[in-house]
Amino acid sequence: MRFEFASAERIIFGKGTIREVGSLAADMGRRAIIVTGRSSERAEPVIGQLHKEGIKHVTFNVKGEPTTTIAKAAVEAARRGRCDLVISIGGGSAIDTGKTTAAMLTNRGELEDYLEVVGRGQALTERAAPHIAIPTTAGTGAEVTHNAVLEAVEHKRKVSMRNRLMLPRAAVVDPELTYSMPPALTASTGLDALTQLTEAYVCIKANPLTDGICREGLRRAGRSLRKVYEDGSDEAAREDMATASLFSGLALANAGLGAVHGFAGPLGGMIHAAHGMICARLLPYVMGVNVRALRERAEDSAAMARYDEIGQLLTGSDTARAAEGVAWVEELCEALEVPSLGKLGLKEEEVATAAASSRKSGSMKGNPIALTDDELTEVLQKSL
Repeated sequence: MRFEFASAERIIFGKGTIREVGSLAADMGRRAIIVTGRSSERAEPVIGQLHKEGIKHVTFNVKGEPTTTIAKAAVEAARRGRCDLVISIGGGSAIDTGKTTAAMLTNRGELEDYLEVVGRGQALTERAAPHIAIPTTAGTGAEVTHNAVLEAVEHKRKVSMRNRLMLPRAAVVDPELTYSMPPALTASTGLDALTQLTEAYVCIKANPLTDGICREGLRRAGRSLRKVYEDGSDEAAREDMATASLFSGLALANAGLGAVHGFAGPLGGMIHAAHGMICARLLPYVMGVNVRALRERAEDSAAMARYDEIGQLLTGSDTARAAEGVAWVEELCEALEVPSLGKLGLKEEEVATAAASSRKSGSMKGNPIALTDDELTEVLQKSL
C-alpha cells in the first residue's frame, strides 16, 4: 500500500478565526490582492486588519462562476498592483480564482500552458505566491485542494489547473462566516460536500487516512445538512457542515472522485448551473447505478461494503445497507428542492454528447467500477 497526503501548509478552524488573518498576512507579504465574490462586503473585516498591519491591497471581484477570462483579469490586476500575497475570501469561485492568481504570479507563460484538457497541461515549476484561503460557504473544500476549476467558455466545459505547488499557505475556516447563507446556497454547497465525501470514500484511490476523514464528514453531513437547511441559525449544524466541507476538500485532493464529478465537468460548461446542484441531482442516480453494477460485475469489490457503510453513516442506523443510503440521498434532494437537470438547462438531445464527454474526464477514472455507455446515459436520463 502506498499513498500520499498533502494540504494547505496550515489549517486554522474555529469560530472567530477570521480575526487572525491580519497577523498571518503580515508574515507573508506587503501588497495583497483580495479576491472575493460579487460584493466586497465579505472582505471588509480582512481589509481592516491589513490596514493595521500596514499591508497595501487591491480588490478583485469574481461575479459568478470563474472563467479563464476572469482568472486572467485577476492575474493582471495582481501584477499591476505588484502584489506578493493573495487573500481569497468567498465561495469556491473566489478561492479557485485566488489559487490561479497565486500560481501565475510566480510561474512564467500563459494560463493555457497549465490548463488540463483544453490547454497544454504543463506542470508548474515554481511554488505559488503566498495565499490565504478563507471560505464563506460550506461545500467545496477548495481552501485545501491543489486545483482550480475554471470554465473555458469557448470549449463549453470546465477544466482544471492542477498542481500541488498551488496549495494555499493557510486555510482559515471560520463557521461564523457561513451563518448568513440563504437556504438555496446552503443546499447547493452542502450537497457538493456530501457528494465529494461519498465519492472520495468509494473511489479507487481511497486510503486509510482519507477514509477516516470521509467517515467523520459523512456522519456530520448526515445529521446536520437537512437541519441547517431548515434552520440556518443552528450554530452547531453550521459548524458540522463547515467541518464536512473542509474534510471533503482534504479527501478529494488526496483520494480523488468519481462519476458524479466526471459528469459535472462537461455539464458545467453546457448548462451554466451551480456546480453543487448539478452534483446533487446526479448523486443518487450515480450511487444507484454504481451499486447495481458492482453487484452484477464485481460483487466482491470493497466498494460494495463501503456503500453499505455510507448508508449507515447517513441514516444513523447500524443495520442500513447501500439501498437505504441511496434512498436517503434521494429524499434529501427532494427536501432540499434540487431541480432536475432539465430544469437546469440540459436538453434531451444533449444527453449523448454529455455522456461521451464525461467518459474522458479524469474523475470518471476514479469511479469504483467502469460504467458502460448505456449506464452513463441512464444516469443522465434519470437526472432529466
